Amino acid sequence: MSRIGKKPIIIPAGVEATLGTAEVAVKGPKGTVTIGIHPSVKVALENDPKSLVVTVGDPEDTTQRALWGLTRQLLSNAVDGVQKPFERSLEFVGVGFKVALAGNALNIEVGFSHPVKFELPKGIEAKVDKQIVTLSGIDKQLVGETAARIRRIKPPEPYKGKGIKYTDEVIRRKAGKAAVKSA
Repeated sequence: MSRIGKKPIIIPAGVEATLGTAEVAVKGPKGTVTIGIHPSVKVALENDPKSLVVTVGDPEDTTQRALWGLTRQLLSNAVDGVQKPFERSLEFVGVGFKVALAGNALNIEVGFSHPVKFELPKGIEAKVDKQIVTLSGIDKQLVGETAARIRRIKPPEPYKGKGIKYTDEVIRRKAGKAAVKSA
């Protein structure tokens, strides 16, 4: 049995879930998220309390059990995201490292000979506060993937910690070259 998959997803007031043949659409005050459903997973809409229940045909099959928990968590993230958007923050660490928001793109200067222009995908909003960029959106996967793509432009290096890092990330530092003692 999937411990995560068998928990029902409570749908709060102001959020609607619509079941399709191979997808579930979750609509809330912040927008709509559509989640694709694998053919071996079944989703049912319960009325008292209003909730989504995820089941599979064979709970002993490891592949179906994995899909059971995954589908339940994706639906739970969709219900949470349409109420309160997910956020991810990135920090630009380094002398001369700058970031600016220009329309729907980030202009990033991180020590290259040219500024990097990063187009934000549809559904992602960004706020820039000096050296910190906060990304927000209703799709948790898209927010995380966008933050990872921005971080990949200049990942933090372990000697001085310069680069683009998550605000909650801790960079393990390495010691530099040690002076050689002559005997």
